[in-house]
Amino acid sequence: MSYTYKGMIYSIKSPVQSISVNKNNIVVTDQNGSKLIKFTNVIDSKCFLAWVYNS
Repeated sequence: MSYTYKGMIYSIKSPVQSISVNKNNIVVTDQNGSKLIKFTNVIDSKCFLAWVYNS
């Protein structure tokens, strides 16, 4: 599955092993490794988390 944010495409493969959240920064660890995604506001980061949890 992939997620597009501000023109960048972030590909995340199931299963997600861990998610770390620090304000606007989220690190997702899947079977391909860790990815740091930096959001500009909390609303965007919460929308991303909702998308990951529902996928």
